[in-house]
Amino acid sequence: MQQIWLITNPGSGSTSDAHCDAIEAIMHERGLALVGRTLFPVEALPDAAALAAAGVDTVVLFAGDGTINAAACALDRFEGTALILPGGTMNMLARVLHGDADAATIIAAAHEQERTRRLPLVEAGPHRAFVAAIIGPAAQWGSAREAARHGRLRRMVAAARLAWQRSFSRRRRVRVLGTERLGGAHQALIAVPGDAEHFEAAAITATRLLSLLRLGAAWLTDDWRHDPAVSRADVTALRLAARRTIPALFDGEPVNLPRNAEVRAGESRLRFITVRA
Repeated sequence: MQQIWLITNPGSGSTSDAHCDAIEAIMHERGLALVGRTLFPVEALPDAAALAAAGVDTVVLFAGDGTINAAACALDRFEGTALILPGGTMNMLARVLHGDADAATIIAAAHEQERTRRLPLVEAGPHRAFVAAIIGPAAQWGSAREAARHGRLRRMVAAARLAWQRSFSRRRRVRVLGTERLGGAHQALIAVPGDAEHFEAAAITATRLLSLLRLGAAWLTDDWRHDPAVSRADVTALRLAARRTIPALFDGEPVNLPRNAEVRAGESRLRFITVRA
């Protein structure tokens, strides 16, 4: 960890110019060379060949989980390593790799003793999730969330109304084929990476308003897996069926899956630095 390329997103939770300057100052103090910097999505992500040509050995991702997902997918063939710093709202991947350590602690620990690991993921076609994938009509709530983040009240209300209608539309539900425990038509499937060969699949079917409100309360306390509206199974793959393309959120980023999509477990080729023992 000597030659660094920094990738940030000005729209993430805590990546202001002042925060980025502080990160660069920490690197300079430790004698690390900042070879290049990318402001995503205003600037295109570098590819593995460009990083290799610049002599980069470590990509530092100071952004939220969505930007980290995009960079990790784009750089999966990069022969160096990636260091994730908490720069978003949830910072789920940073917590997986580093616990609750702050950016300065992470950089110091990574520089002194570099430990790396590959990350498990779930994938459907070209789409990957390192934190979680939410698949089905309930994924439409992501549009309302993004509108709320940017203070667009009218758009948030319109998106929430549409998400509500589609969440309770039986015609838009997603079926799981070949897995008896998750059989039936569901408002959402949540796929959470486990290891290179398995992931946790949770099917959500809330038929009444009270069920949905109860599930929302359980989600806030991270106890949603035990809600009666949730069925769970550890699987290697899932085959889906729907009447139309399936909306989904992969690490919070909206995508559309084909009607007969398959979701599989996998593992990144890119190695990530971790400061946890």
